[in-house]
Amino acid sequence: MSTAATTTASKSERAYQLLHERIGNGQLVPGYRLVLSSIADELGCSVVPVREAIRRLEAEGLVTFERNVGATVASIDATLYLHTMQTLSIVEGAATGLAAHLITDEDLRRARELNNQLRECLENFEPVRFTRLNNEFHAILYGRCPNPHILDLVHRGWNRLNAMRASSFDLVPGRARESVAEHEGLLELLDAKASPHQIEMAARAHRTGTLNAYMAQRNQPPSLL
Repeated sequence: MSTAATTTASKSERAYQLLHERIGNGQLVPGYRLVLSSIADELGCSVVPVREAIRRLEAEGLVTFERNVGATVASIDATLYLHTMQTLSIVEGAATGLAAHLITDEDLRRARELNNQLRECLENFEPVRFTRLNNEFHAILYGRCPNPHILDLVHRGWNRLNAMRASSFDLVPGRARESVAEHEGLLELLDAKASPHQIEMAARAHRTGTLNAYMAQRNQPPSLL
């Protein structure tokens, strides 16, 4: 590869990383128009590497391109969100139930600490921080699942949500307070050494509750599962 081509590829990677990060952290919201010249000016390059970066983001579903409109940050696909959350409610519930008897006292201490931080977030709500803490909380609860196949499916579901930038608490802010209360219920079941089935059903209902809050906001019927 020539020096010029290498330089272009390097600038394209910089543009990609910059846009990917800003889309991922919510700085660039769905529907935001990406002006190539402005991005190029910020990076100190031509529009060519920026255009290449946007093509990569389009292939990943993070950006859409329309004639006479240009590139915009993709909106969340409601059907994909529904299907992903339905699947996650099943596999994450199972993973949490299977992990229950392997969770340590230290795991529970850390999970309770995270839920306390989530409760504090409610006072001055920050969807991005709340989502990050929420993800950490659930990772503790299902993380010791001894079935690697189920665990792989859980990770795929979470990765798909992340790719959609689907922070449920950004989409439905009012759901956050209910979520914290439901976390307490899960922790109480774990403390009480409830059966794996009880814990699985509680974790599944928790995930479905978030999905149904989103569906209600969109005037759609609740999940059939």
